[in-house]
Amino acid sequence: MFELFRKLVHLVFGLAIAGMVLALGQTAAIAVLAGGLFIGVVLVDLLLRGYRVPVFSVLVQSLDRSDRLPGRGALYFAVSALACVILFPVVISVPALVTLAVLDGVTTIVGRRFGRTRIYNGKSWEGTIAGIAVTIVVLLPFLTSTGAVAVAVLAGIIELLSPVDDNLVIPVAVCVLLQLVPAFILPAL
Repeated sequence: MFELFRKLVHLVFGLAIAGMVLALGQTAAIAVLAGGLFIGVVLVDLLLRGYRVPVFSVLVQSLDRSDRLPGRGALYFAVSALACVILFPVVISVPALVTLAVLDGVTTIVGRRFGRTRIYNGKSWEGTIAGIAVTIVVLLPFLTSTGAVAVAVLAGIIELLSPVDDNLVIPVAVCVLLQLVPAFILPAL
């Protein structure tokens, strides 16, 4: 139940960040993400020093896995989101953020509930295939069908095999792929 709730929050906040980038544009999104990241680092530092921070402490206790760095997943998501928005145009960074939010959430939710065939590191074929399939569908407003498949498969492989936290790697890898193959991106309406 804990992991399901964590991944639902991951999904909602990830899509909210992508929506914010889409709505505000690159410059304003950079300011919001950088400001949020700075505040997050200050709050994590307070927790590491033993302070109890109203609301934030409860969120970390409720949503965070036991880790040496409180809020590590959210921190890594914010860092990769900021890197993507700084380094790539919105038409590239938004699908990358959507990919991480959806694929990571769906693979875990489906894998935990329906996963029977474990393939690597406790992850299942069922979760991985469901994550890729749902991500393809969600990416269709942003990418060609070929692009959506390529991005979702790349992200699924990274989520399954990467030794580095997927919150850091997936968005940047997707941005690089879309930068290298701009034909995957749908023309602006």
